[in-house]
Amino acid sequence: MHDNHHHKQENCVSFDNQSASIEHCENTPTDTPFFSGSRRIRVPVNLGEFDVMSNIVANISFPEPVLEIKDIKKRIEIVQCRLLTRATRSAAGSSTGPFPLFIKGFVRKNIQYASPVYSETGECVSSEIKSLTTRVPFQCMTTVRLESPVRLPQLNRRDEFDFAITKDLGPGHPEKDKLHSSDLSQFHQHSEQAYNDLPFCELVRSEIVEWDEATDRQTWESSAISEGTFQNVTEKMQVTLTIRVLQKQNLEVC
Repeated sequence: MHDNHHHKQENCVSFDNQSASIEHCENTPTDTPFFSGSRRIRVPVNLGEFDVMSNIVANISFPEPVLEIKDIKKRIEIVQCRLLTRATRSAAGSSTGPFPLFIKGFVRKNIQYASPVYSETGECVSSEIKSLTTRVPFQCMTTVRLESPVRLPQLNRRDEFDFAITKDLGPGHPEKDKLHSSDLSQFHQHSEQAYNDLPFCELVRSEIVEWDEATDRQTWESSAISEGTFQNVTEKMQVTLTIRVLQKQNLEVC
């Protein structure tokens, strides 16, 4: 029963008048250069470069006691950078903004630290160098005004149209009276789709100013200069990103 129903769903659309012939399609040039040497090229256009600053606070927990942090390697990972523009009905619509720029990403951190190793008597005899990799998320929105205009996305269009029909009303109505309407058994539509070029971003450079502070450090002795360990750190980061916003556009060059 299920198989028959599934089979009917796959064949719910029938194609009649199939033919192996290939129709000849007419074409007309959309744009022809008028001057000698002029060419139209399609290239990514730099719409603007911006320094975007974000402040981050995060708590990091280590799986083992930490004697001290040896090194931290950081890498910026951008997973979303989207310029939000309005749409237009004009094929040549463009604007420099201002527009909101949404940025989302992570600060990937590899923390190398020394963890103490204790002997059977409970005394610390040495330490092991270990590492912890974590990703600190961040996201922000900033308003930018572009240096070069962005091509605004063109709206799609769908328009319906009908044909008039005239029918006899049938028994019980005067012969001179007619039904004037449109045919409900037919549907007619004209549609246009615009395949717009989406603006995109490139990460040019990044700068990170970081403070890491232990929140649960316990010393082995009462002296202020004695050794100790911790497992929880609060970090504060100021991240500055240089973002380049681009869009593929058609340009005329000589």
